[in-house]
Amino acid sequence: MTKKAVIAMSGGVDSSTAALLTQEMGYETIGITLKLYTNEGICLTKTRTCCSLDDVEDARAVAAKLDMPFYVLNFTDDFEENVIERFVEAYESGYTPNPCIDCNRYIKFQSLLTRAEKLGFDYIVTGHYSRIEQDKVTGRYLLKKGLDDTKDQSYMLYTLTQEQLAKTLFPLGNMRKEHVREIAEEHGLVNARKRDSQDICFVPDGDYAGFIKRYKGIEFKPGNFVGTNGQIYGQHKGIIHYTIGQRKGLGISFPQPMFVGGIDTVKNEVLLCKAEELFSTELIARDINLISCERIDEPMRVLAKVRYRHKEQPATVIQTGEDEIKIVFDEPQRAITNGQAVVMYQDDVVVGGGIIKETQPVRADYTGD
Repeated sequence: MTKKAVIAMSGGVDSSTAALLTQEMGYETIGITLKLYTNEGICLTKTRTCCSLDDVEDARAVAAKLDMPFYVLNFTDDFEENVIERFVEAYESGYTPNPCIDCNRYIKFQSLLTRAEKLGFDYIVTGHYSRIEQDKVTGRYLLKKGLDDTKDQSYMLYTLTQEQLAKTLFPLGNMRKEHVREIAEEHGLVNARKRDSQDICFVPDGDYAGFIKRYKGIEFKPGNFVGTNGQIYGQHKGIIHYTIGQRKGLGISFPQPMFVGGIDTVKNEVLLCKAEELFSTELIARDINLISCERIDEPMRVLAKVRYRHKEQPATVIQTGEDEIKIVFDEPQRAITNGQAVVMYQDDVVVGGGIIKETQPVRADYTGD
């Protein structure tokens, strides 16, 4: 019996080429673009994002070229509840979230997979640069880095469960981006040379604080900038404007560079510190998902990264509860940020990850050497 796959099509070259390759592997396919929000829902009158009309039409054109049925599904309610509202609540709580991880977790690999199963399809397919393999010994599905290390997206996918991995295909995992574009060009796909999207889709101008104020319809109260010894430096514009490690946009000057080192939502204070005081060696992460193993029963050596563009660093992880891990880095790491994800690797295999909730206090004794 022919296997059936739903292709999640954003209108970009990656998902379009993934559709082409899935067909060439013999799958029966349909293309689906997810309508995630309206302009009014994100307080804009015009947008140039991954959910724009042009992107939908590019996806539709590719589906027509591949003689594949194409549909647009309305997921706006799910997206607002599980991505936009989580994003806003995180900033209000002094955290710095990664909404793309939530979109993968709750929309693409939960809501879309559920819809695909109801339609009688066996798999969902995306254009992510990652790989899925099954461990022949344990039977567990493994998430691995993509072959193209400049495009690897495994960090964004650490929330995938065993059930989701078993029903997901990543046709681009063993390919490099330029080869993907060449295949698209050879087959006459309209988006073969289309520029990749860089922004958070519902904040196309990159002004997170402006979006949150428009979305909530309120202004956020100013408060004090404070130093590590409690001294008051001046007034901040509202905590949603700041994230750990930030230097620019503080609005006050110092004889030496100063950075955001912490956010206290109870006192409505933003802590400023010197560069060397941004380093810490330990973090606590919760809301964890483990992929390569069911549980971490004893201290495990891993390579861990604390943000998408962070280079993995040697560390030891200890599972301290059913939904909590502690990670101790061999060397202090700069600007570990609550709300971001920490993802652990062994070689190119994703062990798992979680959301950073606590770090060591800002250190005054580390010189950065």
